[in-house]
Amino acid sequence: MRFPRSPSSEPTPEPEPRAKPRNAWRAALVAALLCGSAGVGWWWGQAQAPQAVPKSGPQLKSAPHLPRFASFAGEQPSPGVRHVADWALDSGDAGGRSFVIIDKQQARVWLFDPQGALVAQTPALIGAAVGDDSVPGIGEKPLSEIQHEEKTTPAGRFVAEPGVNTQGEDIVWVSYDLAVSMHRVRAKVKAERRLERLASEDPDDNRISFGCINLPVAFYEGSLLPAVRGTGAVVYVLPETRSPQQQFGSYDVASRWRGTRTAPA
Repeated sequence: MRFPRSPSSEPTPEPEPRAKPRNAWRAALVAALLCGSAGVGWWWGQAQAPQAVPKSGPQLKSAPHLPRFASFAGEQPSPGVRHVADWALDSGDAGGRSFVIIDKQQARVWLFDPQGALVAQTPALIGAAVGDDSVPGIGEKPLSEIQHEEKTTPAGRFVAEPGVNTQGEDIVWVSYDLAVSMHRVRAKVKAERRLERLASEDPDDNRISFGCINLPVAFYEGSLLPAVRGTGAVVYVLPETRSPQQQFGSYDVASRWRGTRTAPA
């Protein structure tokens, strides 16, 4: 512990500084010059020394895009179906889900797995009227008030959703807001001859519904429903009054990547 100095004590006198030699300033100057020269020499040596160049790894080139084409397992689709199936797969528009293409002009439904391989295809019953747009508020109208020209199956891209109708039957919604779904064919009204229409080779015979897509039971239960519940599904309803490019903003895969790989026949 350090005690304060007593006020009565005398301060210890400091020693007198030593006198510097006469030539001390010259010695200091020479030392400074020598040190400076040494510093300059070190800096110059560093500047002249070769600098290590960091080694760069191999330049990685991005892999070229390999076009992807849907597989139809020997089936012959319409040009519109092939176009949209190839585009949906190549562009990744389906987002890794299964996808369904509804060809209204041919009254057929095509189901693909997420890799673009055809799972199954079938005839279907569709809206009675030709057209690609729904009447505003159609989903709120009683069926008895829907006019013939309003019975359209709307074109567009939709995300399928499992659901239940008012009778408690499971269905697959194409668009809940538009009241359009895919479901088992219902042959309750004999005069409509829905089962016979499904078997007809004339697509015009398949126009009978209010807008929903009626499917054979085996296709609905064995192919469509498991895909929607398993991987999810995107539904592409092809237009009939405009082109797929106008409807979806799609492109022709074979033309876009021509020369990269030959498109399948």
